[in-house]
Amino acid sequence: MLEKPNMKKARRGSKTKVRVRVVEEGRARVRPDALATEEPMEIRLISGDTRQTVAVTMRTPGADFELAAGFLYGEGIVSSPEDISRISYCVDADLDAEQQYNIVNVELRGGRSYDPRPLERHFYTTSACGVCGKASLEQLELRGCPVIPPGPELAPETIYALPEKLREAQGLFDATGGLHAAALFNKEGELVALREDVGRHNATDKLVGWALLEGRLPLSDHIVMVSGRSSFEILQKCLTAGVPVVCAISAPSSLAVDVARQFDMTLVGFLRGNRFNVYSGHERVLA
Repeated sequence: MLEKPNMKKARRGSKTKVRVRVVEEGRARVRPDALATEEPMEIRLISGDTRQTVAVTMRTPGADFELAAGFLYGEGIVSSPEDISRISYCVDADLDAEQQYNIVNVELRGGRSYDPRPLERHFYTTSACGVCGKASLEQLELRGCPVIPPGPELAPETIYALPEKLREAQGLFDATGGLHAAALFNKEGELVALREDVGRHNATDKLVGWALLEGRLPLSDHIVMVSGRSSFEILQKCLTAGVPVVCAISAPSSLAVDVARQFDMTLVGFLRGNRFNVYSGHERVLA
């Protein structure tokens, strides 16, 4: 049985207090401010006597166990919560107390083996490199990612309302002004869950990790809404979670559109006010 992580253990918060000098109309004043915390997090995978670092990501502390679980699920290392026996922070004696909370250990049940090859695509799908997009799509096919089945059908008014609902639920953004969000809605447009992070990919991993640990996958008949733009990785993470509809405030990348079209996902971009673009899966939009 999966051991539930204690989310209250993290030492560092999601906000960091600073003092800032504000210059306005030629006058300067000093006032307190809050920044979104950004720190590295190392994900270590433990299987039997084998311990391997599989990723290091810059993230906002909070929902760290969900982030680790969501990342491993999106990369095909785990396929259900039953694959994980324990998620914990590192307690190595040679680490200082603060550093321990930047390392997350994920222990696989029964020392089960895993294929490390899916992790290789993690290093060539970032926007910083130039590896062929065709290889990325082929990796999804080789993993056996299924085509998303038909449904749900959404009224434009349901989609129009999503950005405001996402924004209203962004508590950390209100405090810092510097965080992305990924939100899960049901087909009626009601908010189910939301996660925030300095990185859009991390926010999506946290959201998928929450769904995995809560036994809610696949996310059929649901919508994921992300702040900013949609990329290949956003679509890949949503695809593995079975999400049929992905919406974004800004533009998609060309490879994101390719993924959506190949796997019959509905991809909405430039969702602002009473207007949006449908790049794939228009049959789910009743317009």
